[in-house]
Amino acid sequence: MKKRCLAGLLSAIMVFGLLAGCGSSGTEEKTEGESTTKEEAGDKDQITVACTWQDLANEYIMQLAEVAEAYCEEKGYQYVSADGQGDADNQVSQVENFITQGVDAIVLNPYDKDGCIPCAQKAAEAGIPIVVVCTQLSDLSSATAFVGSNDVEAGEIEMQMVADAIDGKGDIAVILGPTGISAQADRSQGIQNILDKYPDINVIYEESANWDRAEAMTLMENWLQTGKTINAVVAQNDEMAIGAYNAIAAAGKQKDIPVVGIDAIADALKSVEEGGLLCTVFQNAKAQSETAIDVAVQAAKGEKVDDWYDVPFELVTSDNVGDYK
Repeated sequence: MKKRCLAGLLSAIMVFGLLAGCGSSGTEEKTEGESTTKEEAGDKDQITVACTWQDLANEYIMQLAEVAEAYCEEKGYQYVSADGQGDADNQVSQVENFITQGVDAIVLNPYDKDGCIPCAQKAAEAGIPIVVVCTQLSDLSSATAFVGSNDVEAGEIEMQMVADAIDGKGDIAVILGPTGISAQADRSQGIQNILDKYPDINVIYEESANWDRAEAMTLMENWLQTGKTINAVVAQNDEMAIGAYNAIAAAGKQKDIPVVGIDAIADALKSVEEGGLLCTVFQNAKAQSETAIDVAVQAAKGEKVDDWYDVPFELVTSDNVGDYK
C-alpha cells in the first residue's frame, strides 16, 4: 500500500494538547449507542460524515470523537455519530443505518479487527467511502483508506523504555488491551520484538484489563498480593497504566516498579510530570481524527486519496512532557 507520513502535518499543527471538549455541531446528543440521523443533522445539501466509534467510555476514543465533531463544525460538514459500546455487531448495525440514511461518507473506528470487516464491505457495496481510523481491520480491502498510527511501534517504544529502566533484566507484568482489537495484537507484537533482544527479561504475568483503569488496578493488586517480585509493568494504554500505578502506590512500591503506558491522555501526562508513570507514548487524536474526516470528504467528492495515512507515535517522558500539555 502507498503510505503518506503525516510527520510534516504534525510539525505544522504543533498542537499537542488533546481537545477536552467541543462545541455543538447542531446534532442532538445521543446515548446508548443511538445515532443522529442525517435529517436531524440539518441541511441535506451539506456533506454528511457519519462516524461509528468503538467505545466512547474509553477516554482516547472520546477524544477522537470530540475532535471529529469540532472539526466537522469548523468545516461546515454535517456530523452524524454512534457509539459502538465495545460491540462489533453494534457497529455493523450502525453502518447499515448510516447507509439507509444516505450519508456521504463514513468513518469507522473498529472495535474488533475481524468482526467489523462487514462494516467496510457493506459501505463499499453501497458506494459510500469508508475510512478506518486509529484501529485496523484484519482485511482492509473494502475500506477506502486507513488513518492511524503503527501500534507495533508503540509497543516497541514503551518496552524499550522498560528494558532500559531495569538494565535489561528482571521480571515484568504486561497488561493487555481487549483480545480481538488490532491495537492489542500489534502492541503485543511490538513488546515481543524488544523482549526478543533481552533474554533476561521474563514476563511473569500477562492478562487483559480491557483498556480499563479499575480492572488494571484490581489485576495489579492481585499480582502484588502473591509476593512475587515485579520489576516493571508494561500497560498497553494509559488507563490501565494509571490503574496499575495506583495499586503500586497504595502498596508503597511506586519507587521500585516503573510503569509505562500509551496514548498520552491528560491524567497520564500529569502522572509523568509528577514522577509517577515512567513514560507514555503520544498518539495524536487530533491528527488522526481530522485527517480521517478530510480523507472521507475528499473521497466523497470523488477526489483521489491514498490507501494509508501514517501518524507517528512519540515518546513522552519527564524531559519533554511540557510540550504535550
